[in-house]
Amino acid sequence: MNLVTVNIESIRIGQPLPFSLRDEEGILLAPKGYVLTGQSDLDLMLDKRVTLYIELTESENYHRAYVARLHNLINEERPLGQIADTHISLADLDKMPDLVDINNSTNNGEPDWLDLQTQTHAMLRNSNPVSFLPRLNRLQAQLSRHTRANPDGTLLALMHLSSNELRMYSATHAMLVMVMCSLAAREVFKWSEALEVTLCNAALTMNIGMTELQDQLSQQKEAPTQEQRRRIRHHALRSANLLEQLGVTDPCWLEAVLAHHTKTPGPLASRQTSQRIARLIQRADMFAACLAPRASRVAVTAAHAMKASYFDENRLIDEAGAGLIKAVGIYSPGSFVRLASQEIAMVIKRGANTTTPHVAVVVNRAGMPTGEPIVRDTSQAEFKIVTGLAPRDVNVKINLNRLLQLTKLPSSNRFWQKL
Repeated sequence: MNLVTVNIESIRIGQPLPFSLRDEEGILLAPKGYVLTGQSDLDLMLDKRVTLYIELTESENYHRAYVARLHNLINEERPLGQIADTHISLADLDKMPDLVDINNSTNNGEPDWLDLQTQTHAMLRNSNPVSFLPRLNRLQAQLSRHTRANPDGTLLALMHLSSNELRMYSATHAMLVMVMCSLAAREVFKWSEALEVTLCNAALTMNIGMTELQDQLSQQKEAPTQEQRRRIRHHALRSANLLEQLGVTDPCWLEAVLAHHTKTPGPLASRQTSQRIARLIQRADMFAACLAPRASRVAVTAAHAMKASYFDENRLIDEAGAGLIKAVGIYSPGSFVRLASQEIAMVIKRGANTTTPHVAVVVNRAGMPTGEPIVRDTSQAEFKIVTGLAPRDVNVKINLNRLLQLTKLPSSNRFWQKL
């Protein structure tokens, strides 16, 4: 029996299940057509499980891939008998990123961030050495492609998810850390493409040894127990060991994961490659952790999170942290700011320097939400940033898709001055 994970958020209470739900061993928990009468039914089914499974043949990805495979065979004018005998296995899906990627973007070609979040969530829980690396490689390539095509939009989407979504904390955290590190490696440190890929892989998997615990802690109001603290302390070693079991053989990747919590201040040049990667991941990890709210604490402003990454353990400027700020900005896309005009805005594009991004006003000076975001250039004195704001301080519903469209506007000052 071939099983794939199902996004728990896709399970609708009060409606017949479109598929049978199973546990990781394939044991039937609820048949197709079964109606969950309330959240308590779902909670009872989950028990201590984090993930539920469905048979491959019932998954949407399977059907999309199956239709695409048939379409390709017809275009190739294959014999009808061969077309009729076509079937797709889990291994086939792992070998066909072009088919599975159909589910990675929306109808208008934009990235489907919730789908990418779900993919990351499933990848971090994948215990199958056969499918783990193909899934990770596909995910990393997708995220890198979106980062190169629209870095501001990618940052905005992940910052927004980090500030608003706790149920898949580990997945969103891993994606944001990867994207920040990728931008710093490419735009500031000028690392090679091969080294950037290793960095991205390490960033995505640094916490794989405590993925379920991370998600649990994000919604836990009590302080971590002694056992939880022990697991946190040892998660880097567990992550590296687990990656080896899943087929990772790159020593640089494994060593970077193992060392990503080691506190070693100082310049990067004298370090081994894996240690440079580990330090950059550590500073981005700190930033993303400060940014995300948890049930037991509130999130801080992006500027405050960046400041925590900027100084090292000796309160000196950290080279890796400074590189992240140069790449992302003190006020990164997706963060909220108050302007000299008394308007509240979300940062949508990085500016000419780290303190003058382009923003979209979401609350006017009278304290009312704007019907349509109004773009501002904060390099102009009347719209300069006065302070950063935490998401909890901005009581307005965000039209994420509209703001993501604004990240594609030209960056020239001449253009923004006309708006």
